[in-house]
Amino acid sequence: MNSFYIVNLLIYAAVDAMACLGLSQQFGIGGVTNFGFIIFQAAGGYTAAILALPSQTANGGFQSYIGGWHLPFPLPWIGAAVVGGVIALPFTFLVGRRLRGDFAAVGLLVTAVLLNLLVTNYRPLLNGDAGLSLIPQPLQGEFDPQSSGYGWDFTIGALIVAVAVYFFVRRLTESPYGRTLRAMRDNDTVADSLGKNLLSLRTAMLVTGGAIAGLSGGILVSYITTWSPAAWGYAETVVLFAAVIIGGTGNHLGAVIGAICVPVGFEEITRYIPTSNNLPPNLIPSLEWVAIGLLIVLFLWFRPQGILPERKRVIRVPDTAGVPAQPGARPRPAPDPASVPEPRPRPPGGRTVLEARDVSRDYGGVRAVSGVSFRVTAGTVTGLIGPNGAGKSTLLAMLAGTLPVSGGQVLYDGKDVTGLPAFRRARLGLVRTFQMASEFKRLTVMENLLSAVPGHRGDSFRGALAGPRYWKKDEDAAAARARDLLERFGLAQHAGSYAGDLSGGQRRLVEIMRALMAEPAVLLLDEPMAGVHPDLARTIGTALTGLAAGGLTILMVEHELAIMDEFCDPVIVMAEGAVLAEGTMAELRSRAEVVEAYLVG
Repeated sequence: MNSFYIVNLLIYAAVDAMACLGLSQQFGIGGVTNFGFIIFQAAGGYTAAILALPSQTANGGFQSYIGGWHLPFPLPWIGAAVVGGVIALPFTFLVGRRLRGDFAAVGLLVTAVLLNLLVTNYRPLLNGDAGLSLIPQPLQGEFDPQSSGYGWDFTIGALIVAVAVYFFVRRLTESPYGRTLRAMRDNDTVADSLGKNLLSLRTAMLVTGGAIAGLSGGILVSYITTWSPAAWGYAETVVLFAAVIIGGTGNHLGAVIGAICVPVGFEEITRYIPTSNNLPPNLIPSLEWVAIGLLIVLFLWFRPQGILPERKRVIRVPDTAGVPAQPGARPRPAPDPASVPEPRPRPPGGRTVLEARDVSRDYGGVRAVSGVSFRVTAGTVTGLIGPNGAGKSTLLAMLAGTLPVSGGQVLYDGKDVTGLPAFRRARLGLVRTFQMASEFKRLTVMENLLSAVPGHRGDSFRGALAGPRYWKKDEDAAAARARDLLERFGLAQHAGSYAGDLSGGQRRLVEIMRALMAEPAVLLLDEPMAGVHPDLARTIGTALTGLAAGGLTILMVEHELAIMDEFCDPVIVMAEGAVLAEGTMAELRSRAEVVEAYLVG
């Protein structure tokens, strides 16, 4: 009896740990709040059942189901994982294209409820509320499932699979691809502007988490030999979320600990609560839900990072990208910030590299940008000024693809890119920063810079699975570039600090350096000097003009007119959503309409 109890406990721990690892990969790493997670586990369980069961005419034909192939082990488990991943694909269009954030979470929750109602009430499909029973256990024709030896073999197999899942998700997470997932989690709009395909990333996370959930459901059903839709309600997802939050969001080992503490721990603790005939029959299960809810609230309030917080990833930078320093070599002198490396080749002088043609943007009948047309010449630092509400940031967002245009065209390097999303424009070399500091707060400064590197071999699902041997050289080269930038801008000592812990001016520098790491041909800067000390602002301005001299084209929104005077030529003036004038600052100061709109006072 004790042996059976331990086996039962370990198998449930393995199943719940796998489910929490799948949810942790989606929610804790990828930032996809999937309140419909239990759907994938239920689908995997049903798949394992119908792959293992004989045809529905067997056992007197008392239950109906699709399938009944009676396949040998381990095909039912493999099928459970495959179906769990495949069934996630339709959800990617819900959360990837139409809905984001909280709206996506609610959409997935409603979908889970609707599917549960469908399965429960449509008997010809999945046997209705009765579910399935007499599901064959793995290899039961060769071994006796009632023996203690079989139970321990099943336990060892389940634990081995759970450990394999742990190392699988860890390999994904501890890679440049995992860094991109965490960047998307922290700020998906910024990740999009750096060339990250959010739909592809979310699809990969939903499918990966769905496959893991399906596998866990298949193992569970193979063990308990029954499947019932009532056991896969949306409330079960809440339990898994509680485990991930309590264990530590973004920490896979924490997810395992959370699985042991919450789904398994609470179930076992309640066995030791004394019962009485005077108590309502459902009191104990109800108190379980109350306790789980209180735990979530308490952890979110007092320890939001969970039992095991997400680990800080400090990246070691090898000398000269992996080449050891020679004995007796003199240290490198501190480089000049104006000589920021690796601008793209300088285009022919006077060539238009970015053009807006009659671009407009409407918000519910209010026109924020109205028929704006201008050209940006290659290798220049062009300023964009205007009073608050003139539409400057909106225009910059439309040029970068962050916002769609309501009318007009955006041309980049002579090609119409109006219909291209932001990540595709970024991959072409059109990169932007944001009006508000938009660093990835839970990534270190070094990770922020490395998250923007284009063409990194480890920044893909396949590259992550290939392992460090496949992408280590790319990582070392990118880290060396990032170190040089940090030295040039005086932030080398903060390379291992969380970007969210820096001052406002330092966060601005991180954002600019991150944009430069993306190797842009055209850089769109939205008030890069806001909140920055004047001396540092001048350093940034000098660096930008040095980059422009090397071939980089810059369009910069800024309120400080002294910055425009010193570094920008030409300057475009906007007022009330339209271009008012264009020229040098000296010319603009002499024009009455500009003075009236912007420069007075």
